[in-house]
Amino acid sequence: MSASRVKEAEAPRWVLVTGSLARESLEHALEQAPLPVPYRVEVLRIKVAALITTRFLLNTLRCEPGERVLLPGLCKVDLGEASGGLGVPVERGPKDLRDIPVFFGRAGAREDYGAHDVQILAEINDAGDLPLADFVAAAERYREQGADIIDVGCTPGRRFARIGEAVRALRERGLRVSVDSFDPEEILPADEAGAEMVLSLNSENLRLAGRLRGVPVIVPEAGKGVDSLAENAERARQAGAARVILDPVLEPIHFGLAASLRRYCEVRERFPQAEILMGVGNLTELTEADSTGVNAVMLGLMSELGIRYVLTTEVAHWARGCVRELDLGRRLMYHARGRRALPKGIDRSLLTCRDSRAACPNAEELRAMQAQISDLNFRIDTDGREIYVFNKECFVHGTNIRDIFSRLDVEEDASHAFYLGRELMKAQLALRLGKKYHQGEPLDWGYLSWPEDEDPEGHAHPQRRARKARA
Repeated sequence: MSASRVKEAEAPRWVLVTGSLARESLEHALEQAPLPVPYRVEVLRIKVAALITTRFLLNTLRCEPGERVLLPGLCKVDLGEASGGLGVPVERGPKDLRDIPVFFGRAGAREDYGAHDVQILAEINDAGDLPLADFVAAAERYREQGADIIDVGCTPGRRFARIGEAVRALRERGLRVSVDSFDPEEILPADEAGAEMVLSLNSENLRLAGRLRGVPVIVPEAGKGVDSLAENAERARQAGAARVILDPVLEPIHFGLAASLRRYCEVRERFPQAEILMGVGNLTELTEADSTGVNAVMLGLMSELGIRYVLTTEVAHWARGCVRELDLGRRLMYHARGRRALPKGIDRSLLTCRDSRAACPNAEELRAMQAQISDLNFRIDTDGREIYVFNKECFVHGTNIRDIFSRLDVEEDASHAFYLGRELMKAQLALRLGKKYHQGEPLDWGYLSWPEDEDPEGHAHPQRRARKARA
């Protein structure tokens, strides 16, 4: 094969698109962390890559067959139109060019992502106190967030007289249902109406086991261990239950958590094929801490022990979102377990207060960027320690955003002042929490992120004109 043919066969596959201001930073990032794929860098005739439009891209970029285009994460190009116009696949990369090496590693890690083997039971607490319409609305909301089964939570000492009607209302909407009660007067009507699981049976109500169409969840006697659980499960089978699910009961911190974790391990060792349920509410509801990490750790334990049912609720204010967190976490753990990998570098949805990586430019790089600027529009960035605001005439930095703003001496423009104030506050939050800041973009709050309704003019020309800042 001739040298020219060899060169053609080895043509780069990825085209990394950038603007002139970011060229040096991109090349430096690629030198520090070489990509595992062939590529070439294409610097378009535009300073700020985020301002690339679909039309500009189609009029400027030329690609060869077999190439794939990676655009800056902040540009608003229509990927479908761009792919059709260029004749090659076009993708949007990370918002920060320093994350491009991570992007290529993560893309491979997420291949075939999304499967799971854990069923989520979302409990509606004190269901009997709710009007039927509110009860159904709560169930539908939990289904949208990822729940597989809606658990009808009853209140001890206050019988839910219309439980059958409530269960039927959910079943008519295609929802799967379980009932959470020890009271036969609630269990039997719910079971008859279509509840597929009954939480829970012990010596108080084991006599019901043979009468139920739904699957009973067996718990040990209060304060007793695995032997009690095994005995109750056997009694349920003798009473006629063809199938049972075991719940060793997870206890709250300082009230038996460690012992209950040992029970779960022992149950799996003694009964390798048993179906097991874990109710994580005793941790998420009774520990005043963000529930994302708690749920992730407990799902990791369930993944190791082969626990396929998890019960949660969202009564405590800090536990709102638990259903969604369990849905995201079960997919993460399943994917990692199938590849015998750590649950990291795959999906960042459960990272809400922190970012997985917050690569920042240093002061020298920001100074170099300022040297290329020929306008008075303010650029805002951070180096992980301070906030920087600069244009062609000024370079202001510090940690006190009030002081920074006072030194900018902006024109009397309320919308401009609002924009700068908002961006400075976001930059300060990013510094405090160790998050990555991108000017004009919302901070990344994982699955809690939401799109900001940016002012189109402010987003396209976010800095506007200003007088020279005071030194």
